[in-house]
Amino acid sequence: MIYHMTTSRMALIVAGLTAMAFAGPVAAQKPVQTPVQIGGRQFEHLDRGVVAVPALGGGNLVSWRLLGTDPAKTAFNIYRDGKKLNTAPISATTNYGDKAGVAGSTYVVRAVVGETERAASKVAAVWQPGYLSIPIQKPQDGTTPAGDPYTYKASDVSAADLDGDGQLELVLKWDPSNAQDNSRSGYTGNVFIDAYTFEGKRLWRIDLGKNIRAGQHYTQFLVYDFDGDGKAEMSVKTADGTIDGQGKVIGDPNADWRSKGGELPAQDKAGAKALSDGKLVAELAGRVLQGPEYLTVFDGLTGGALATAPYDPPRYPGGNPTTEQLIETWGDGYGNRVDRFLAGVAYLDGKRPSIVYGRGYYTKSTLAAWDYRDGKLTKRWFFDSEVQADPDTWRKQGNHSLSVADIDGDGKDEIIYGSMAIDDDGTGLWSTGLKHGDALHVSDFDPVRPGLERFGVHENSKENGGIVTSMVDAKTGNLLWTVPGTIDNGRGIIMDVDPRYPGAESWTSAEPFLRDVKGNPIGATKPQTNKFAVWWDGDLQREQYENMNIYKWNWKEQRSERLLNLEGTSVPNAPSLSGDVVGDWREEVVVPATDSQSLRIYATPYVTTHKFVTLMHDPVYRLAIAWQQTTYNQPPHTSFYLGE
Repeated sequence: MIYHMTTSRMALIVAGLTAMAFAGPVAAQKPVQTPVQIGGRQFEHLDRGVVAVPALGGGNLVSWRLLGTDPAKTAFNIYRDGKKLNTAPISATTNYGDKAGVAGSTYVVRAVVGETERAASKVAAVWQPGYLSIPIQKPQDGTTPAGDPYTYKASDVSAADLDGDGQLELVLKWDPSNAQDNSRSGYTGNVFIDAYTFEGKRLWRIDLGKNIRAGQHYTQFLVYDFDGDGKAEMSVKTADGTIDGQGKVIGDPNADWRSKGGELPAQDKAGAKALSDGKLVAELAGRVLQGPEYLTVFDGLTGGALATAPYDPPRYPGGNPTTEQLIETWGDGYGNRVDRFLAGVAYLDGKRPSIVYGRGYYTKSTLAAWDYRDGKLTKRWFFDSEVQADPDTWRKQGNHSLSVADIDGDGKDEIIYGSMAIDDDGTGLWSTGLKHGDALHVSDFDPVRPGLERFGVHENSKENGGIVTSMVDAKTGNLLWTVPGTIDNGRGIIMDVDPRYPGAESWTSAEPFLRDVKGNPIGATKPQTNKFAVWWDGDLQREQYENMNIYKWNWKEQRSERLLNLEGTSVPNAPSLSGDVVGDWREEVVVPATDSQSLRIYATPYVTTHKFVTLMHDPVYRLAIAWQQTTYNQPPHTSFYLGE
């Protein structure tokens, strides 16, 4: 097996060895924990995150976090109902199969450093039947101005420590049933964002109001400790009538900027997207193309608005654009291109996190970076594809998602914005010119070559030289290999699924087989899903998620095998959230129940012999948890090669 780490990753771990160790159990009214420093970067001060679930084959599986701040040779003792289970401190893994454990067992883990046993973790009860069910409060149904009723369903989730106690909380976005794609007209219900503890306590609810349209491309929220006070904040685009978690209104509470209807401009009719019934999008009703836009940072514990600034990037400089100005600037006058948003968190100075929001990717692309410090929002930089020396290099390159990583090795993050990368100072770093695609992935996929790689699929083969898939050197943007084609390659994914080949394997909608990390075809078939990835079982290969199922690729028999059916849940293509939110390095899957009355956190029942620092203390992975909910959800990846 290959355990390959980049130089930067190794530096983070080494730096963490001399940092602070686990401070003890979580208790009521516990003081807020100061963020830890790993490799010079601010990270959350996490607790042990002990979790217990029924194990395959009987008994319970208990797992816990190894922190990036733990001293070298940290070992652990595990206690069931007050009785120590291990004869010698556990150092090889951070999980334990307790064959004698029962449904009512409780567990505590204590770190052992040298000869000293540290304070106990929080007591963990067994999650029956293999997941934690968190009650959530569904918003009331509503009716649009046109008289159409709508309901609500639980949608995207992010995770961060909102109260500074070392345990993560969940932030949930509620979508109305009439949420719309940008290509379609129609009124939508309000978007709500809630925060919940694992115990099911709702900390707050924010109502984004009538002037924020609902849909996958509109609201991208970021949850992170932006000011370094040990507690995460939430940032999101707001508008007149947004109500914060304490009932205070942002902007004009009576303003209604929704269009009441009207025919599409003549320039748009020919290119307007057809609906399923064959009719063109023939009106503007429900769209929000006028009125002020804001960026607001909310307190993670109370939901109160902390700071609000005019939203950047804007629709049009200086105010409300006319239809003609929208067409001239973005390529259409009905909001299909101007209102496509992306968001991410990046350490642009290499030490503290900044807020990054993007607007547009089909034609013009704009990004703005903000710092939230000392209670104030300050714009760090602004990027506009149209004011570059060579605009054609930078326009039309965005995806339905982004990624963030230090790709040039200078200690500061870059934003991989589809087929281009923006440097930490807001200047264009490179552009492949391969244009828009739905999916992209950034990690150290090839353990042999130095640095990170960027893998993705492309839609515009007629404009990019006939390329539908590419692997790129993330530092330089140089093409490593490509796949020719003429189709819209809508989906593609990369992960280690076959231990016979070094590095990660990839597959896409365009081809019926896998490719190795060098782009060579493998076999004659591929896994049945290319939607999402999750480290689930005990080995280092990665599993796949789709349609409420977790699958493993059986490379010997060349077929997908179902490991788990998430019966009673309702998120088909990607989980509401997947990430290392508790336990050891394996990932949990967060999905809503079918009735949207609860969120479920599924944890692996598989014992593993492998041990890694919690992925939440890896710089690329932690930021991926922050941007995962953005538009078309993509799986998180690490800064180092994690595979066979």
